[in-house]
Parts: sequence; structure tokens; C-alpha cells
Amino acid sequence: MMTQAYYTGISGLQNSSYGIDIVSDNLANVNTAGFRSSGYEFASLFEEPVATTSNITNNSVGLGTRLQATSTNQSQGSLLASERSTDLAIMGDGWFGVEGEGSDPLYTRNGAFTFDEQRDLVTADGKYVLGTMAGNINGETLTAQLPETPLSDVAAQEKLRFPDTLTFPPQATTKVEFSGNIGTVNETRTMSSTVIDANGDKNALKLEFTMIDPQTPPGTQWSVTATTQDIQDPTLIYDTQRGVVSFDERGALINSSLTTIDNNGSAVNIDLGSGFDGVVSIGNMDITASSSADGIAKGDLVGYDINQNGEVIATFTNGMQSSVGKVAVYHFQNDQGLDRVSGTYFASSANSGQAIFYQDGNGQNITGTQMTNFKLEGSNVDMTVGLTDLIILQRTYDANSKTITTADEMIQKALNMDA
Repeated sequence: MMTQAYYTGISGLQNSSYGIDIVSDNLANVNTAGFRSSGYEFASLFEEPVATTSNITNNSVGLGTRLQATSTNQSQGSLLASERSTDLAIMGDGWFGVEGEGSDPLYTRNGAFTFDEQRDLVTADGKYVLGTMAGNINGETLTAQLPETPLSDVAAQEKLRFPDTLTFPPQATTKVEFSGNIGTVNETRTMSSTVIDANGDKNALKLEFTMIDPQTPPGTQWSVTATTQDIQDPTLIYDTQRGVVSFDERGALINSSLTTIDNNGSAVNIDLGSGFDGVVSIGNMDITASSSADGIAKGDLVGYDINQNGEVIATFTNGMQSSVGKVAVYHFQNDQGLDRVSGTYFASSANSGQAIFYQDGNGQNITGTQMTNFKLEGSNVDMTVGLTDLIILQRTYDANSKTITTADEMIQKALNMDA
């Protein structure tokens, strides 16, 4: 029995030490973003029955304890405010994927991401973040403007790598709509609009209204001259077109012979409206003029950001934006089965199952959880619980140490008795 006390005390020391290591690691990572704390479970070793005539229910002597399992606390950590749009926090189930040492990815809740010098999306320690590229970049040119990027299959996820230089291609103006009141007084009226040519350059389209003399009642008739010219050098004129516009006695537009004009190689449709919707000729009212044109000027890349849906958004100097990629969010059948590799990184195992994506009713892959940017998920370590457990484990360690000391003293006394 005295020898057994040695083994019982030693197993107690060993397991208390395991518990202290686990709790200490938790407390050391109380400020680590995305950290998942670990718990411990102890179990008794085989017990040896003891013959007794008493009515004591438990009539066995334990042979010590062992560390049966460590579990991962999957509770949500508190959200911490950040100043970067590339910092993401998952609000619910799911894991970010990063490129691991081998072919298999690692998974983390730490969404502290940033773009490195090569415009690759990486973690704070340089691991590449996995996701889906939109496929709308050819070299340094954006080929399509996308509101979102569909998430591809799990096995198709890749590094999110973006060019340092990216151009939003110009879209030439095809239509300009004019509106306003040119009045009924015989004075020259002008309207203008900015138009984009096929090269992405901004040009000016100007309309000049002159009342026709003599007039043919009822209503009014105006001649209109349209001119396209370089916005920086007005002497450089690309085209001039002339027409006639007619209004009824109420001032509503009933006819216009001005239709299109050339804008440095691109045809632009001139729309003056109809009736009271567009250009009108009404007396005793303020003279007004406005225009609306389609077309987009060429834009250069300002930078990349990530929105709360995990979309990587490219922003350009022309005010345009487009999704160019999507951060993947992975799910598992059993999150507890993930193996901790180090710190906030986990790997899939036979217990966790392979990573999957959730799907919507149409069978399309989706993130399946809510995310938020400009925030990070903090550690889910409860410092109060951790410090309490540390005190308990330390006292348990001391108690097992005294068990060994007592057993040693008993053996010494027994040996002295034999002498």
C-alpha cells in the first residue's frame, strides 16, 4: 500500500502539471485574437477492491489518475474594434482557411489579415489566406465589374493574390439626356454635359439653342447646335451637328431633329425628352439646365478592402468598385475533433471530418455565417475561471507532493522498525 501511494502521488503530480500547463497556456493567450481555450478531463486508473464488512458503498482503492482528454472551448470570443477593413471576425460557426506547411490547409478564427507588398492577402505571420478569385482580372486590367464573387468548391480554394496595379477600363458614353427650361425670350441658351470617348478621355458636349426668326405660332421653334470638343482644349472640336426643336403653346417639346453626334470616334445619342419630360420652353419660369450621361472614365487602382461578406473589393480613382475575390469560410461536422497545431491554428482530422461549405436552396456554396469587418474576435479565455483553476491545480499538486513525502516517511519508519 505504501508503494501504491508513491504511484498515486506521482500520477497526481503528473496530471496536475498537465492541467497547470493547459491553464497557463490559456492565460498566456488571453489577448490573442481568435484563440480557442482548452479544457482538461481527468479519469481514474484501475481501482483495486478492498474486502470490508462495513456498509461503505465505495470499498475500493484507486491506483491514481490520468489525463483522459483535452477539449477545445468553442464559445464565441468578444469582438474587438479595429481600424482595418481587412480585419474580419466570424460571428457564429466557421473557420478561415490558410495555406499550411504541406498540401492540407490550416484553419483559424483569427481574422487579422492584411495585404503584403505583393498584394497577397496574408495573416499577421505571413500565411496566405485561402478563398475564391473572381476571375475578372486579366493582367492589370479589370475585365468585368462584379457585385460579388461566387464561392467555388472546397478543393478549388486558392491564395488570394491581386495585382499591385489594376485599371478599370473606360466605357464610352452612348447616351446623354438633357432637361431644363430655355424660356420663351429670344436669347441664346446653352446646356452641356461631360462625355467619355472610347479612349476613356473626358470631353464636352455642348448644346446652343437659338430662337428661329420668324416664329410659326402656336408654340416656339428653336435651332440647336451640338458640339463635341476636348475638355482641356476647346479649340479641338470632334463634331458639330445642327437640328430644330419645336414646342407647343404650353411649352412642351413636340419634335427634335437632333439625334446623334460623334465623340472622337464614339456615337452619342442626344435625348432631349418629350412633352414636359426633358427640355421645355415655358415663360415666366426660371431658366434651368441639367444633363445625365452614361459612360465611365478610366480608373486606376486606389486599393483593396474586404467587406462584411468577405468580398475583396477593388476601389478605383473613377469612383467605381468591383469584387475581385472572396474569403472562404469552412465548416466541419465536429469542430471538437480539430487538432490544434499551434496557437490559433487547427488541422482537420478523422474526428472532425473534412472541411465543407454550406449551400443555399439552389445548391450554391455560401459562407453560411455572418461576418463583420473592422473587428476581430478576441480570445475566449475567461481569466477569472483560469486563475481559479490554476489555484486548485497548484493545491492539488502540493497535496500529491505531500502524499509522496508521507509515503516516504512511512517506509523509513518501517525500515527503522525492522532494524
